[in-house]
Amino acid sequence: MSFEDFKTKQSVVIVYTGDSKGKTSASLGLMVRALGNRWNVAFVQFIKYWGVGEHVFIRDIQSLYKEQLFFYKGGKGFYKAGDLSPQHISEEQHKQAAQETYDEAYAKATSGDYDLVICDEINNAVNDGLLSNAQLKKLIVDRHQKTSLCMTGRNFPKDLLPLVDIATNMTKIKHHFDDKFLANPGIDY
Repeated sequence: MSFEDFKTKQSVVIVYTGDSKGKTSASLGLMVRALGNRWNVAFVQFIKYWGVGEHVFIRDIQSLYKEQLFFYKGGKGFYKAGDLSPQHISEEQHKQAAQETYDEAYAKATSGDYDLVICDEINNAVNDGLLSNAQLKKLIVDRHQKTSLCMTGRNFPKDLLPLVDIATNMTKIKHHFDDKFLANPGIDY
């Protein structure tokens, strides 16, 4: 088989899922590659409302990329994650924040203005019941034909796998969190 036997797709759907770290990092690498190819990119982040390294980085490079890079930080933090969940935020507030973030992602993915839309941690929002499988499917199916879509987070719904082009499962071999060490800035967030 030679390269002449292969075709190019106008856009693809990518999933980074699994129980290990690296999903957001992979999507950030994808963002860097897309920006380097002069694509218009929307990075829509579910869940992470607290300050993390990628927020500072994206804020700092937005002045360089201007209209080429859109960033939206949505969500209200971990949901149903025991001690990691913010106790002062109600289920309704979590659902409302997830819906607002979804609406932003959907608008960007269907507009035709973006070559790549990254929905970081959207899989968690669906798995936690803040969004539905039907909403995730609608996002995939309704996206603009030229817009590639990347979705990250644990537990991507297996029944939606036939709708994606690339799916990577991040599998943990070892993580210091299991030995009761907290996440490290610059490495884990």
